[in-house]
Amino acid sequence: MHLTVNGQPAYCYTGGKPFDAGQPTVVFIHGVLNDHSVWILQSRYLAHHGWNVLAVDLPGHCRSGGEAPASVEAAAGFIASLLDAAGVQRAALVGHSWGSLIALEAAARLGERITHLVLVGTAHPMKVSPALLQSSQDDPEAALKMINVFSRSTLAAPPSALGPGTWVYGSSLALGRRVLRSNPCVNVFHRGFSACNDYVGGDAAIARVQCPVLFLLGAHDQMTPPRAAQGLIDAAHAAARDVTVKHVPVGHHQMTEAPEETLAALRGFLSPD
Repeated sequence: MHLTVNGQPAYCYTGGKPFDAGQPTVVFIHGVLNDHSVWILQSRYLAHHGWNVLAVDLPGHCRSGGEAPASVEAAAGFIASLLDAAGVQRAALVGHSWGSLIALEAAARLGERITHLVLVGTAHPMKVSPALLQSSQDDPEAALKMINVFSRSTLAAPPSALGPGTWVYGSSLALGRRVLRSNPCVNVFHRGFSACNDYVGGDAAIARVQCPVLFLLGAHDQMTPPRAAQGLIDAAHAAARDVTVKHVPVGHHQMTEAPEETLAALRGFLSPD
């Protein structure tokens, strides 16, 4: 599905189903050097079970035009504009890694327009090591290999994700290279990592969120360890939010390393009945 957002083309994968304004909507937001495809199993299932799905390519990434966001706040503004462009009054937001910070900030800004908030592989602050941040600028290929080692706890995807025997490390490298090449004007790798590293508004944002929140964390995540989300979890409890915390026994790419568990958590949270 192609939309015009802030005067620029924006692509959203709809899970193979036409957009129906009469159905509830869930927006999937990817992380650094990813695109809509990382949500393939979860987005397709929800699209075929009563949900509108908008799995977006962020601006300046792959099929979406415009300036790649240089901050979490700028990306959150895009999500608000995306909902307006799609004519969606209320939606659930699901974000992974950098996308979780974007979803959090957008939910804080949009208030009652957001029905559910899912933070996958989140942390706050989401600090990036100086060496990795510099490498993402000076030697993106080396940095890409580094993060794929730290992000993964499996060598091959479960059959329900990318197909039996898929080499997840290699497929992640290929995706990262493709996303990086998609924008010849801006290094979206370094820009995305810098946005994660610089974001300081998480505690204030979680206090303003008005909807239930699901934290979906990888027990073996070395990029955003579960303990790094505890501050947000505590702040959400302190703000009397409806909070659910689930752990899956994998690393940072819960959507492909534990696709069934991730889908079950989403399904149960979005449609508890």
